[in-house]
Amino acid sequence: MNIFLMSAAAICTATTFIHCYLGGKTIAAPLLRANDINDVAKYTNYYCWHLVSATLAMMSAAFLWAAVNPSAFEAAIIAEILAIIFLVWNIGLIIWKGQSFTGMPQWILFGVISVTGGIGLFS
Repeated sequence: MNIFLMSAAAICTATTFIHCYLGGKTIAAPLLRANDINDVAKYTNYYCWHLVSATLAMMSAAFLWAAVNPSAFEAAIIAEILAIIFLVWNIGLIIWKGQSFTGMPQWILFGVISVTGGIGLFS
């Protein structure tokens, strides 16, 4: 078993729960209550919210599968690439839109997933 890929799976699973439960209360729920957003835009954003939920869950599964089954190495590569893309996009968006790194802390979780998954892939 690859302990680093297992760790990436665990961190990604925790990220999934943070996204779904804490983020659901602070981001998705207020979005759905908003009356000043066009319904198509509102529900498209909500749909995308759930696409992220599914993607995070599948990333967790991919890291876990590769951790226990070395022949599933490619699954971890895909999850790692997604983690890096999410990390880079989050940092880029913060800088581009002048947001706060503490106000949009997702980069921390994706950074840890990327580092842990990367070590697992190259160990």
